Amino acid sequence: MLLFAIFLLASGSGGLATLTAVRLEGAGVDTTVIGLVATAYFLGLTIGSTIAFRLIAKVGHIRAFAAFVSVLSALALVYAIHVFAATWALARLLEGFCMAGVYICLESWLAARSGTASRGSVLGAYMVALYAGQALSQFLLTTGGAQSHWPFIGASMLLSLSVIPIALTRREQPVLAAVVPFGLKRLYAISPLGVAGGMASGLILGGFYGIAPIYARLIGLDVAATASFMSAAIVGGMLLQIPVGRLSDAFDRRKVLLLVYATVAAVSIALALSEARGLALFIAMALFGGTAFALYPLCVAHANDHVDNADRIATSAGMVLAYSLGAIAGPLLGSLAVSAAGPSGLFLYTAACAAAIFVFALWRLLDRPPVPDEEQRAFIAMPRTSPAVAPLDPMSGAGERERADAAAPPDPADPA
Repeated sequence: MLLFAIFLLASGSGGLATLTAVRLEGAGVDTTVIGLVATAYFLGLTIGSTIAFRLIAKVGHIRAFAAFVSVLSALALVYAIHVFAATWALARLLEGFCMAGVYICLESWLAARSGTASRGSVLGAYMVALYAGQALSQFLLTTGGAQSHWPFIGASMLLSLSVIPIALTRREQPVLAAVVPFGLKRLYAISPLGVAGGMASGLILGGFYGIAPIYARLIGLDVAATASFMSAAIVGGMLLQIPVGRLSDAFDRRKVLLLVYATVAAVSIALALSEARGLALFIAMALFGGTAFALYPLCVAHANDHVDNADRIATSAGMVLAYSLGAIAGPLLGSLAVSAAGPSGLFLYTAACAAAIFVFALWRLLDRPPVPDEEQRAFIAMPRTSPAVAPLDPMSGAGERERADAAAPPDPADPA
């Protein structure tokens, strides 16, 4: 039931970034302002990731989830009332805050219901539900006409429906254990490339999510093609993470990171300089998404190569913070690049980010010996959501006793 709720939630919320960007662009709003609206979401997500634990701990997972999603459903309708950038920026800020609370509710619940042997499969199922919902959500853009309110109404309906599986569950709510991340200064001292790479991933993907719909519209794609354009990147990200991760398990992970950075830069330059359309464009976007989405979990794995098992959760939680800080700046910087260089500026920006972190990674490769093969951790594909996802890492060894204490007997009529 939790996974079905996650799918419905992602189906309702995943396309709102695309919807708001396209509608603002259609209303003639400046690209930099659109970037600021997108930045507001990531700012809210970061703030929510640090303080939403308190509300959930006070009222419980079910009530908190219902409250957060109710606000999200209402916010989706705010966009249908009037196109006004300042109002939408505030709505996106609140949306980010509520999404952080929702992620914490769902991820901590999944972690509490999974043991060591099942955490990997649970995390995999969670990511499939999340990314599949986000990919399908892009096609909300195609419902109704160019200025129709139906996409926002559809998003609100899906968000409201996601409460039902949680509200009707007969399972006992888990006890929430707050995940305290490493401070970034301490984490950087442990793994400079992990932290810098996590921030670079945020810069790249924050800029992409915030401005890519504008890029698609500026190069002449219609609404349906824009939805497919965004969906191709998400599907590519879902499909290529595991093969890239397995490659990083077999070789020095930093060399694989260098390869991925170089690929992101090369694909970005190709997108910026070419006039590819149709199938070629969607294949390029799938490759971009597949490599760009892999950056964050590769950096998490690299950072975890340098810590003890007891510190893995704090490390992974700290990496979420590093990514979030990059994602806050990404949409604004991406929008400035588009304002300066036209639509190609977005991918010139992502290429510059990838090239900069490539140089940094090359320096770290030359400056620090590799982790011995026997000490290198296994790659785990991790979403960039909230610190609460860290205990789902099957290598974390976290919280077995707490999960056993909180776990209720299985209910065949209410599968998690």
